[in-house]
Amino acid sequence: MGEQAPVEVSAKAQSAPQGKVSAKKPKKAAVVASPGKIVASSGKPESRLAMIRRARRINRELAEVYPYAHPELDFRDPFELLVATVLSAQTTDLRVNQTTPALFAAYPTPEDMAAAAPEDLEEIIRPTGFFRAKAKSLLGLSQALRDDFGGEVPGRIEDLVKLPGVGRKTANVVLGNVFGVPGITVDTHFGRLVRRFKWTEQEDPEKVEAEICAIFPKSEWTMLSHRVVFHGRRICHSRKPACGACPIAPLCPAYGEGETDPEKAKKLLKYEKGGYPGQRLSPPPDYPGLPAPPLGARTPA
Repeated sequence: MGEQAPVEVSAKAQSAPQGKVSAKKPKKAAVVASPGKIVASSGKPESRLAMIRRARRINRELAEVYPYAHPELDFRDPFELLVATVLSAQTTDLRVNQTTPALFAAYPTPEDMAAAAPEDLEEIIRPTGFFRAKAKSLLGLSQALRDDFGGEVPGRIEDLVKLPGVGRKTANVVLGNVFGVPGITVDTHFGRLVRRFKWTEQEDPEKVEAEICAIFPKSEWTMLSHRVVFHGRRICHSRKPACGACPIAPLCPAYGEGETDPEKAKKLLKYEKGGYPGQRLSPPPDYPGLPAPPLGARTPA
């Protein structure tokens, strides 16, 4: 772990036919890397300019690996995405997607949800966890949308973050995916990966957001967020990254923290990369994987 050696890993990381990792030949690593540290080929510490170039190259590579990257919450309008994002705290997007069909059937508009009985709302969203606190937030934001914004979700971050239960992360999700306003979404996966990539050492989400925004053009912020989160959910896992199946391994200073054997690493791949259903019950048409099952249905093995 402590020795510095050139990363030698094939970028031909393969998975099930539903979504290949990369069909490109491995490129020569631009850096000499060891877990937790990255240096230039000269042996000197990586400069900020070199880090920015490496970060942007990683973004380009991820764009080729995940050309279909998208928000993994099912929604049909800004209100549904806002509600789904609030519900996604401390649970999976899959569980939210399995819960929201019944929720939006019962309360399709902010006005409907604002008038809901708390106990009825709590019962519907119970599968997402922390249902009492989430119900309180949903009632509060729905009432604010009804009373202060004419029943419409506002398209400015300064308005969104005033809504109960809505912080910068939720606001950026809504702005980037329904209003076309670029933003970095710092969730658990994004924060973990950008620290592994050595793009930042910050832990606070707002500081992470600020530092990553300074590295990339504004036009890339929203899609960068999707690509990094996709990679974190499918390959660069928290406890056991699939390093041997990672197409950006030559660019990653954390290579070696996970499984480096290509065959063993392939078995760690998730969702479409491993041939399993995704998180959305209604994925976009270009998604190469399988739809998620509805609530109560058995997930295919």
